[in-house]
Amino acid sequence: MKKKDPGIAVKPSVQVLERMFTLIDVLASREEAISLKEISEKTGLHPSTTHRILNDLTIGRFVDRPESGSYRLGMRLLELGNLVKARLSVRDAALGPMRNLHKLIQQPVNLSVRQGDEIVYVERAYSERSGMQVVRAIGGRAPLHLTSTGKLFLALDDPQRVRAYATRTGLAGHTRNSITQLPILERELGKARQYGVARDNEELELGVRCMAAGVFDDQGKLVAGLSISAPADRLDEGWLPKLQATAHEISLALGYQSTTDTTNRSSDAG
Repeated sequence: MKKKDPGIAVKPSVQVLERMFTLIDVLASREEAISLKEISEKTGLHPSTTHRILNDLTIGRFVDRPESGSYRLGMRLLELGNLVKARLSVRDAALGPMRNLHKLIQQPVNLSVRQGDEIVYVERAYSERSGMQVVRAIGGRAPLHLTSTGKLFLALDDPQRVRAYATRTGLAGHTRNSITQLPILERELGKARQYGVARDNEELELGVRCMAAGVFDDQGKLVAGLSISAPADRLDEGWLPKLQATAHEISLALGYQSTTDTTNRSSDAG
């Protein structure tokens, strides 16, 4: 039998984590702040232990202390929850409809979200029969202004933020079709706002065109873009209503309540 190393504590992290989760569960059971004494009683932890762990959670903003001796859940949990909601629940809701759309059009269907000045591809539905030489890998990134989904997000920014984006990025291009001038980008974003769809006309990659429609959550916030990629000479405008209907289906699954039917908008946004 191996001797225990006196310099190493036995499972301290597991015990601390277990106690931390217990404390969070107690705080989650009440809307109002709870006193240290009551938390200690409910968890069976010694007040000094309870105070020490709650203090560490407060430093990390997982717990708030509205007044001395009382605690409630902190905003950091809300921030993390919103990230999970935006990234994971969208993927879960989107995968089935994406696959159905791919079966109809036999071209890659992509789901992407915004992270800073880029979009990140978080899901895809495609097959080798699509004829596409390059399919963006899950986790791949691309500049907002060079992608159809990225333009949807930029279109919702105010003019000052769009100008700031242009300054930060320099609107660097990838192909001869890339939009590298702010006035041209602003006109393109105006079309996206008007019609609710956006395009990539071989701006990220020569030989590939894309069209995108937005996915909205229960608060009406744009959380992702659903796009179709196809060889430039095979992108079919007849796919646009199907794309919009699929994006709308995913939005409804996320709790979105539309006031207008975006699937009936004109496809003149190109």
